[in-house]
Amino acid sequence: MGSLAGMPQPVDLSAPFGSFPAAIASIAAAKGENIALRDDGGDLSWRDLADRVERIAARLQDSGLEQGQAVAILGTSSIAYALAFLAAVRAGGVAAPLTTSASSAQLAAMLADSGARHIFIDRGKLAELGEAFGGECERIVLDEGLDDWMAPQGTSAQPFAPEPGDPFNIIYSSGTTGTPKGIVHSHAMRWRQFAPTAASYLGAGIAVRSLASTPLYSNTTMVGFLPVLLAGGTVRIMGKFDAARWLAHAEADRTTVAMLVPVQYGRLLAERSFDRADLSALRIKYCTSAPFSAELKAQVLRRMPGGLIEIYSMTEGGVVCLLPCHEFPDKLHTVGRPAPGSELKVLDEAENPVPPGTPGNLVGRSHTMMSGYRGRPEATAEAYWTDPATGETWQRMGDIGRVDVDGFVELVGRAKDMIISGGFNIYPSDLEAELEREDAVIEAAVVGIESDRWGETPVGFAVLEQGGDAQAVLDAVNARLGKTQRLSALHAIDAMPRSHIGKLLKTELREEAKRLQD
Repeated sequence: MGSLAGMPQPVDLSAPFGSFPAAIASIAAAKGENIALRDDGGDLSWRDLADRVERIAARLQDSGLEQGQAVAILGTSSIAYALAFLAAVRAGGVAAPLTTSASSAQLAAMLADSGARHIFIDRGKLAELGEAFGGECERIVLDEGLDDWMAPQGTSAQPFAPEPGDPFNIIYSSGTTGTPKGIVHSHAMRWRQFAPTAASYLGAGIAVRSLASTPLYSNTTMVGFLPVLLAGGTVRIMGKFDAARWLAHAEADRTTVAMLVPVQYGRLLAERSFDRADLSALRIKYCTSAPFSAELKAQVLRRMPGGLIEIYSMTEGGVVCLLPCHEFPDKLHTVGRPAPGSELKVLDEAENPVPPGTPGNLVGRSHTMMSGYRGRPEATAEAYWTDPATGETWQRMGDIGRVDVDGFVELVGRAKDMIISGGFNIYPSDLEAELEREDAVIEAAVVGIESDRWGETPVGFAVLEQGGDAQAVLDAVNARLGKTQRLSALHAIDAMPRSHIGKLLKTELREEAKRLQD
């Protein structure tokens, strides 16, 4: 362990590469008593953030953390959780936040996969999983005794100057079966991803106050966390999303930046107190991670102040498309155009490029590509497409889409969700759009199941208005569809199954469709 050194150098966000730990130290020296983090337990100043990150990092190093080794984090998002994440990176380790919604078996497998020898875990999650969870890892309980565990006040960690290719974090995919894959991001990838965003905030003179209401284990949340800190702003961390509390926090904090997933936007707009909340400080709102309907985008534009930007990409990287909805209200059915530095191709089944307007498999590349799946070279290779003409590596986006004459990308469906019935390709999004034209349908989803006659057949699920008749909806929709597209069944359900960040879990719908068919 060392002692605190002299004044850190100012951070240059325009540099092609920089150190997150050095940037945090520099900003903390300048910001002092300004608030860096907030949660329901209170506030943490920039000075205290820097001190605690150093002390946790020093203790990690002193207790055997090796450079490039993972530090697992599991629990409800909080200031303590954020400190563990930042300290893991500062110590030269790799932040490995684990998905709280995963099963105990999946969590054990993720922990083993990460190679972590330390796990920060909160008391609630430990009680749920049992005292034996973590095996031989050193266990640090986030909400009990973290202050006693970290190094003494004023201690600094041993220096760590990251190289561009050094791993920064491991984000685990949201797979619903088996062990989620560990997606490795490098220091260079994170810097290229978030330093320009931070610079844009500072250039626009935005007082950056973010409200992070999705879990810190999610790559989605990083958009409202890491660039805000790089800009010297304030992040309020919500442990669990609640629409009324979100509105209260946004009003009280004068929140200027927010990242929300579509289901959260829907819940906010439906909240009884929404129209009374003062959200006038909002400057920019983001959305990603799940399909964002044109209708909901339009509602957000009408009812919430500030700009609205949809981000289309993957945790693995690939193309990044941006749709500034407030600038292109006639393109709300798309996910925007490739951002500067991003490229996109649309390929047919033979992996040849298709003309504009033709749907095909999307592949993309950018300066924000993953390093690969941890310990899974075969899965990493399968995730890439190599251009036979140039040898360049592109990321398979897993989506089917088409590009219009203006360069805007419209998603048709997930590649794995495409239904091949009687030799014809059926895109679930086309059928879902037809279902949602019916007044009785609040939300719809379509999946394919095996069929002896057709190979696969489409089956629909719908959340209906009170008194809605599924058979009447099915008959009306099938009357409009071509013979090859018609739904074999439509099932009414109370709510769509979704992950913690709002992704529709079509795997669960397929299982339910099979059960109902049997």
